[in-house]
Amino acid sequence: MKQGFFTITENRKLTPTTWLMRMTGDVSGIKAPGQFINIKLDGHFLRRPISICDARRDGITIIYKVLGHGTEEMTCLTPGAELDVLTGLGNGYDLSDAGEKPLLIGGGVGIPPLYLLARCLAETDNTVILGFNNADEIYYVDEFEKLGARVIVATADGSRGVRGFVTDAFRELVNQGETFTHFYTCGPEPMLKAVYEKVYEKAGISGQMSFEERMGCGFGACMGCSTKTKNGNKRICKEGPVLRTEEILW
Repeated sequence: MKQGFFTITENRKLTPTTWLMRMTGDVSGIKAPGQFINIKLDGHFLRRPISICDARRDGITIIYKVLGHGTEEMTCLTPGAELDVLTGLGNGYDLSDAGEKPLLIGGGVGIPPLYLLARCLAETDNTVILGFNNADEIYYVDEFEKLGARVIVATADGSRGVRGFVTDAFRELVNQGETFTHFYTCGPEPMLKAVYEKVYEKAGISGQMSFEERMGCGFGACMGCSTKTKNGNKRICKEGPVLRTEEILW
């Protein structure tokens, strides 16, 4: 974990409720895709944990959804403003298990950490399934495609791509004879549970799942985000947010 000040260079709306922010600062604490940062906002006791969408030599990109007062205030921040940020939090994804044909599955605000992962896996034959409620919520499809990934979009209302959920898009791929070496996923818990059942239990593909959890400190001291696994209790902010399918308990 490293604490530092980051300077905002861009803060813009992607969809009616989703924003992109770019910041420059010390990124040396970021070691793997799937890690997150914790942002201090004036007037708020708890920091805001947000996954890292991309990390370059001079800064990071985050994508956040407006869900409360804190993220609403973030939309008002302008280029040049400085933020107190903790970086290098969480364990991140393990790329060594990817194999030749990894599958990346993201839903809603669980999509951003998969972008850096896809960039790290650009030399593989990877497929990315992105799930949204409707076409108005879609973002970052072009960015994934520019990395060379095959991108499949699913919308719950059928307004674009596959009608249904990410698991419906996965089922179509399996029915077409597609096989995958490993999967990575991030999204809301109901989606993660469905992916666990369809991709891991039914299709027999092992993977890594990034969980969202309410956090206090964000670096493992308060135990507020502890969850039970087959290997004992784990802190989502410290030993997570990424857990392997073989250790997950529902």
